[in-house]
Parts: sequence; structure tokens; C-alpha cells
Amino acid sequence: MNTKLNNKNVLITAGAQGIGDAITLQFIEQGANVAIHYFSSSDRAEQLKQIAIDKGLKAVTIKGDLTQESDAQAAVAETVNALGGLDILINNAGSLVARKRLEEIETTFWNKVMDINLTSMMYVTRAAAPYLTAHEHSSIVNLASLAGRKGGHAGSLAYSTSKGAILTFTRALSSELGPSGVRVNAVAPGLILGTAFHNTHTTKESAAKTVQGIPVQRAGNADDVARAVLYLASEYDGFISGATLDINGGSYNM
Repeated sequence: MNTKLNNKNVLITAGAQGIGDAITLQFIEQGANVAIHYFSSSDRAEQLKQIAIDKGLKAVTIKGDLTQESDAQAAVAETVNALGGLDILINNAGSLVARKRLEEIETTFWNKVMDINLTSMMYVTRAAAPYLTAHEHSSIVNLASLAGRKGGHAGSLAYSTSKGAILTFTRALSSELGPSGVRVNAVAPGLILGTAFHNTHTTKESAAKTVQGIPVQRAGNADDVARAVLYLASEYDGFISGATLDINGGSYNM
């Protein structure tokens, strides 16, 4: 058990589905208080909240559209009100939305993808920063993607661009917040099966072909990502900041 996480207050965006669900469960197992943001997964969010409460932890569920600045601000305010503070922010919310090549991309679609993956992250982080910097040691972990490293598969131009921007956002933010005791890192997952994201946007044939090119000869799962997120989040007095941890079985190792 990672005792550094005992009684720490954590906000996980999109924390009730896929990778976010696994991250929330891992934090609960390590004794952290959790604020579980969700957009549509209300039933699962309530289940996770009850799991935390049954362990004697504080927990709250927060519905919101984080592309709306007011909802992002409210999510942070509700977190602090319910948990008593904020030590860790996990920026997990994001979506590919749909696969569209350059000639198919409408301006409204481009803006939607950027808002979901990037602008919402800025809104939440900006609202959370005053609370994070109030502590001696705090941490932010942003969810990027292997697509942000390599450009992604066909039809993921907007998504890949937004995830690549998160890598830069992470580096820049680590420089800004580092002097205030906040470390900022990212994870870049590769093929993570068993999530709604890949169930929706990745065919079985495409997944099988991708696995053939992964040196460890398997796809990842949500727990693979969650363990890495917890490690980066918990090293309060560590020296890792502005870094991106690639989680892809060796298919990208630069």
C-alpha cells in the first residue's frame, strides 16, 4: 500500500468509466478521498462513491460538462467543499468523438475535440491551481495518448493534435507551478482494450494488427494506466515533473 496517499484529496475527471474508473478504484484502495467527476456515468459514479464510503473515506460525485468553464469551476469548488481541500488533480476526461480525415473535418468538429480534450483541461487546472499551491506538495497528472506522440491511426487528426498539445501543456505547466510545490506530469497510453473508447472507435481487426507490433505481445488494460498514474501522483517529494510516462508495451520508446 502506498501510504503517501492516505487521506489525500483527489479529483478525477471522467472518473467513473474506462481508465478513469480504474484510477478511482486504485486511489480508493490506497486510502485517498475521492471526488468523482462524471458526465453521463452516474450509476457507476455512485457505486464508486459507496465503495469509498464503506472504507471510511470521504467521497463525492460531481456531474458536469467540463467544456463549460462554469461547470469546471463548480467541480473544483464541490471537491474542496466535500473533501476539505485538494492535493491531487487527475485530468482524465477526453474523447476521440469520431474518426474524420482532414477533408471531412468541419470547424465545429475540430473545436469540439479541442474543447473536450484540451480546453476543459485548462479550465479545471486553472480552477484547481490555487488549492493545489496551498499545500507544500501537490500533484497533477494529465492523460495524453500515444496518438499525441505518433499521430494516431487514420481519422484521428484532431484527437492526436489535442493529445500532442497536452504533452506541451504538461511541460509548460510544470515550469509555472513547480516553484509553488506542484509537480505536473502526464501519461501517454497506447492500445488499452476493454474501455468504451476502443470498444467504440477500434475494430477487432485493427486491435489485432496493433498488438502484433507491440513487443510485449499484448494490449494494455486500464489498470496498467492506473498504476502509473498513482505512482506519478504520489511522489510528492520526488524529482519527476514535466515528464510523460509512455504506457504502450514498447511500441514507442523514444
